[in-house]
Amino acid sequence: MTMSPDHFASPSDADTLSRLRDRLALGADAEGLLDVAYTTMDSPVGTLLLAATPKGLVRVAYDVEDHDRVLESLSRQISPRVLRAPRRLDAAARELDEYFGGQRRVFDLPLDLSLSKGFRQLVQRHLPQIGYGQTRSYRQVAELVGNPRAVRAVGTACATNPLPVVLPCHRVLKADGTPGGYVGGPHAKRMLLRLEAPA
Repeated sequence: MTMSPDHFASPSDADTLSRLRDRLALGADAEGLLDVAYTTMDSPVGTLLLAATPKGLVRVAYDVEDHDRVLESLSRQISPRVLRAPRRLDAAARELDEYFGGQRRVFDLPLDLSLSKGFRQLVQRHLPQIGYGQTRSYRQVAELVGNPRAVRAVGTACATNPLPVVLPCHRVLKADGTPGGYVGGPHAKRMLLRLEAPA
Protein backbone atom coordinates (compact mmCIF):
# COMPACT_ATOMS: atom_id res chain seq x y z
CA MET A 1 0.00 0.00 0.00
CA THR A 2 1.38 3.38 -1.06
CA MET A 3 0.74 6.42 1.16
CA SER A 4 0.74 9.96 -0.09
CA PRO A 5 2.85 12.58 1.70
CA ASP A 6 -0.41 14.24 2.77
CA HIS A 7 -1.24 11.16 4.81
CA PHE A 8 1.50 12.11 7.26
CA ALA A 9 0.27 15.70 7.62
CA SER A 10 -3.18 14.83 8.92
CA PRO A 11 -4.58 16.56 12.01
CA SER A 12 -4.40 13.30 13.97
CA ASP A 13 -0.63 13.16 13.30
CA ALA A 14 -0.29 16.73 14.54
CA ASP A 15 -2.23 15.78 17.68
CA THR A 16 -0.04 12.72 18.20
CA LEU A 17 3.11 14.80 17.76
CA SER A 18 1.81 17.34 20.26
CA ARG A 19 1.05 14.60 22.81
CA LEU A 20 4.52 13.10 22.30
CA ARG A 21 6.13 16.50 22.86
CA ASP A 22 4.11 16.93 26.06
CA ARG A 23 5.19 13.47 27.29
CA LEU A 24 8.81 14.23 26.47
CA ALA A 25 8.64 17.53 28.36
CA LEU A 26 6.98 15.91 31.39
CA GLY A 27 9.54 13.10 31.41
CA ALA A 28 12.46 15.49 31.10
CA ASP A 29 11.04 17.64 33.89
CA ALA A 30 10.49 14.63 36.16
CA GLU A 31 14.08 13.48 35.59
CA GLY A 32 15.50 16.95 36.27
CA LEU A 33 16.66 17.25 32.66
CA LEU A 34 14.64 20.32 31.73
CA ASP A 35 16.78 23.36 32.45
CA VAL A 36 14.87 25.85 30.28
CA ALA A 37 11.18 25.39 29.45
CA TYR A 38 9.56 27.62 26.87
CA THR A 39 6.29 28.34 25.14
CA THR A 40 4.76 31.09 23.03
CA MET A 41 1.56 33.03 23.54
CA ASP A 42 -0.48 35.50 21.52
CA SER A 43 -0.86 38.99 22.93
CA PRO A 44 -1.99 42.45 21.79
CA VAL A 45 1.70 43.27 21.17
CA GLY A 46 2.35 40.16 19.06
CA THR A 47 3.52 36.65 19.82
CA LEU A 48 5.59 36.49 22.99
CA LEU A 49 8.15 33.82 23.82
CA LEU A 50 8.15 32.87 27.51
CA ALA A 51 11.01 30.88 29.03
CA ALA A 52 11.58 29.66 32.58
CA THR A 53 14.24 27.86 34.58
CA PRO A 54 13.41 25.95 37.78
CA LYS A 55 14.05 29.26 39.62
CA GLY A 56 11.39 31.17 37.69
CA LEU A 57 10.55 33.14 34.57
CA VAL A 58 13.84 34.03 32.89
CA ARG A 59 12.85 35.52 29.52
CA VAL A 60 9.98 37.27 27.76
CA ALA A 61 10.78 38.02 24.12
CA TYR A 62 8.96 39.88 21.36
CA ASP A 63 8.71 38.65 17.76
CA VAL A 64 11.11 41.38 16.66
CA GLU A 65 13.83 39.80 18.81
CA ASP A 66 13.63 36.58 16.70
CA HIS A 67 12.44 33.76 18.94
CA ASP A 68 14.84 31.21 17.41
CA ARG A 69 17.77 33.51 18.12
CA VAL A 70 16.54 34.02 21.70
CA LEU A 71 16.32 30.24 22.25
CA GLU A 72 19.84 29.79 20.86
CA SER A 73 21.05 32.48 23.24
CA LEU A 74 19.35 30.77 26.20
CA SER A 75 20.98 27.47 25.26
CA ARG A 76 24.41 29.19 25.35
CA GLN A 77 23.83 31.35 28.44
CA ILE A 78 21.94 28.90 30.65
CA SER A 79 21.90 25.33 29.33
CA PRO A 80 21.52 23.42 26.06
CA ARG A 81 18.66 21.50 27.69
CA VAL A 82 15.90 23.75 26.30
CA LEU A 83 12.51 22.23 25.52
CA ARG A 84 9.02 23.42 24.67
CA ALA A 85 7.08 22.71 27.87
CA PRO A 86 4.00 24.96 28.08
CA ARG A 87 2.75 23.58 31.40
CA ARG A 88 5.77 24.96 33.25
CA LEU A 89 4.71 28.40 31.98
CA ASP A 90 0.96 28.19 32.64
CA ALA A 91 1.09 30.67 35.55
CA ALA A 92 3.17 33.19 33.58
CA ALA A 93 0.89 32.95 30.54
CA ARG A 94 -2.19 33.33 32.74
CA GLU A 95 -0.83 36.41 34.53
CA LEU A 96 0.17 38.02 31.23
CA ASP A 97 -3.30 37.30 29.80
CA GLU A 98 -4.83 38.94 32.89
CA TYR A 99 -2.52 41.95 32.48
CA PHE A 100 -3.41 42.38 28.80
CA GLY A 101 -7.08 41.96 29.71
CA GLY A 102 -6.87 44.81 32.25
CA GLN A 103 -7.44 42.51 35.27
CA ARG A 104 -3.88 42.50 36.65
CA ARG A 105 -1.60 45.38 37.63
CA VAL A 106 1.19 43.53 39.47
CA PHE A 107 2.89 40.24 38.59
CA ASP A 108 3.30 37.57 41.27
CA LEU A 109 5.72 35.27 39.50
CA PRO A 110 9.01 33.79 40.67
CA LEU A 111 11.72 35.37 38.50
CA ASP A 112 15.19 34.24 37.49
CA LEU A 113 17.25 37.39 36.91
CA SER A 114 20.46 35.54 36.08
CA LEU A 115 20.62 36.94 32.51
CA SER A 116 21.51 40.37 33.92
CA LYS A 117 24.36 41.32 36.20
CA GLY A 118 25.53 44.27 38.27
CA PHE A 119 24.00 47.67 37.63
CA ARG A 120 21.69 46.39 34.89
CA GLN A 121 20.14 43.87 37.26
CA LEU A 122 19.88 46.52 39.99
CA VAL A 123 17.89 48.79 37.66
CA GLN A 124 15.68 45.93 36.45
CA ARG A 125 14.89 44.91 40.05
CA HIS A 126 13.66 48.46 40.74
CA LEU A 127 11.41 48.75 37.66
CA PRO A 128 8.32 47.23 39.40
CA GLN A 129 8.47 50.17 41.85
CA ILE A 130 7.12 52.28 39.00
CA GLY A 131 3.43 51.60 39.55
CA TYR A 132 0.88 50.60 36.95
CA GLY A 133 -0.18 53.64 34.92
CA GLN A 134 2.80 55.69 36.11
CA THR A 135 5.94 56.69 34.25
CA ARG A 136 9.41 57.88 35.21
CA SER A 137 12.25 59.43 33.24
CA TYR A 138 15.58 57.69 32.83
CA ARG A 139 17.05 60.29 35.19
CA GLN A 140 14.40 59.58 37.84
CA VAL A 141 15.19 55.87 37.65
CA ALA A 142 18.90 56.65 38.01
CA GLU A 143 18.04 58.61 41.16
CA LEU A 144 15.83 55.76 42.38
CA VAL A 145 18.77 53.34 42.26
CA GLY A 146 21.09 55.83 43.96
CA ASN A 147 23.22 56.86 40.98
CA PRO A 148 21.72 60.07 39.51
CA ARG A 149 24.49 60.48 36.91
CA ALA A 150 23.97 57.01 35.41
CA VAL A 151 21.20 58.05 33.00
CA ARG A 152 22.74 56.30 29.98
CA ALA A 153 23.41 53.15 32.00
CA VAL A 154 19.73 53.12 33.01
CA GLY A 155 18.83 53.33 29.31
CA THR A 156 21.08 50.34 28.60
CA ALA A 157 19.56 48.39 31.50
CA CYS A 158 16.07 49.03 30.10
CA ALA A 159 17.15 48.14 26.55
CA THR A 160 18.61 44.82 27.72
CA ASN A 161 15.77 43.92 30.09
CA PRO A 162 15.20 40.15 29.65
CA LEU A 163 11.69 40.35 31.11
CA PRO A 164 9.84 43.19 29.36
CA VAL A 165 6.22 43.74 30.45
CA VAL A 166 6.84 41.82 33.70
CA LEU A 167 9.68 44.17 34.66
CA PRO A 168 7.99 47.30 33.25
CA CYS A 169 10.75 49.15 31.38
CA HIS A 170 7.98 50.48 29.11
CA ARG A 171 7.14 52.89 31.95
CA VAL A 172 10.52 54.64 31.58
CA LEU A 173 10.41 57.62 29.21
CA LYS A 174 12.77 60.29 27.92
CA ALA A 175 13.03 63.52 29.92
CA ASP A 176 10.70 65.31 27.46
CA GLY A 177 7.98 62.69 28.00
CA THR A 178 8.41 60.96 24.63
CA PRO A 179 8.56 57.16 24.68
CA GLY A 180 12.20 56.61 23.67
CA GLY A 181 13.49 53.19 22.63
CA TYR A 182 11.99 49.85 23.54
CA VAL A 183 12.99 46.24 22.96
CA GLY A 184 9.57 45.43 21.45
CA GLY A 185 9.60 48.52 19.25
CA PRO A 186 7.89 51.92 19.67
CA HIS A 187 4.44 50.57 18.71
CA ALA A 188 4.52 47.99 21.52
CA LYS A 189 5.67 50.59 24.05
CA ARG A 190 2.89 53.00 23.11
CA MET A 191 0.32 50.19 23.25
CA LEU A 192 1.40 49.15 26.76
CA LEU A 193 1.28 52.76 27.96
CA ARG A 194 -2.22 53.15 26.45
CA LEU A 195 -3.33 49.91 28.11
CA GLU A 196 -2.27 51.27 31.50
CA ALA A 197 -3.54 54.81 30.97
CA PRO A 198 -6.32 55.90 33.36
CA ALA A 199 -9.75 55.67 31.72
